[in-house]
Amino acid sequence: MKRTRAQSIRLYLGVAAVCGILIFPIYWLFITALSTTLELKSLPPTFWPDPPQWQTFAKVAEERPILLWLANSTIAALGSVVLSMFVSILAGYSLSRFRVRGGNSLGLFILTAKMLPATLLVIPLFSIFRSVGLIGSIWSLIIAHSTLIIPFTTWMLKGYFDTIPKELEQAAMVDGCSPLGAMVRVILPVSAPGLAATSLYAFVLSWADYAYARTFLTNSQNNWTANLGITTMRGEYVTDWNEIAAVSVFVAIPIVIIYLFLERYLVGGLTAGAEK
Repeated sequence: MKRTRAQSIRLYLGVAAVCGILIFPIYWLFITALSTTLELKSLPPTFWPDPPQWQTFAKVAEERPILLWLANSTIAALGSVVLSMFVSILAGYSLSRFRVRGGNSLGLFILTAKMLPATLLVIPLFSIFRSVGLIGSIWSLIIAHSTLIIPFTTWMLKGYFDTIPKELEQAAMVDGCSPLGAMVRVILPVSAPGLAATSLYAFVLSWADYAYARTFLTNSQNNWTANLGITTMRGEYVTDWNEIAAVSVFVAIPIVIIYLFLERYLVGGLTAGAEK
């Protein structure tokens, strides 16, 4: 049924309103970074500072170890992605292709693990990491983040593998590939959109973490991540919110860049698991 002109206008207005609501926090973060302390305290608020304080970005880059924080966050996020994807690919492929006794119960157990709140795992993980000497190490974050990422990515990849015909790997095995070789040489290249979407989810989840970094890295300043470093900028009596906003912009840039490269895979990878 064709939409009328009024319906189309209402649809576009609704989309514009939703986009405005989603973009406004990002806009306000950027405006806060360009404003002075006095402008931030003024009422009504300033929607574009005059003049904009671009030097705030240079100031925080000189006074704060932003590059170190970003490097630590990148190492933790990439390590979590590699570890979680390695486990999730094997687990998701196994759940998709092999039918074993108790397989449904095992899949349900993995899905249930995703429902546990992250804060529930902080105490047992801290106890384990302290006993093996990982407190203060980036490895503690990589392992902790993987415990949160693997349950969801396993089910996400299982749904994607279910959409790939089994005949592809059967043909590869006829040509001499082992089951593992067929997965690596045939299934994984075909699954590139799903792998990209899953990797992006894993990276963002690790990049945005604060609770685990605050618990495991507090006493190791050289290993602080960006989110943990930002919290140290709040003063006891005075807080320069414009500087905090400027650092937050630096922290958001890598996610935006990664999304721009993987955006074409994201929608297809997220929706393919729903197709049968």
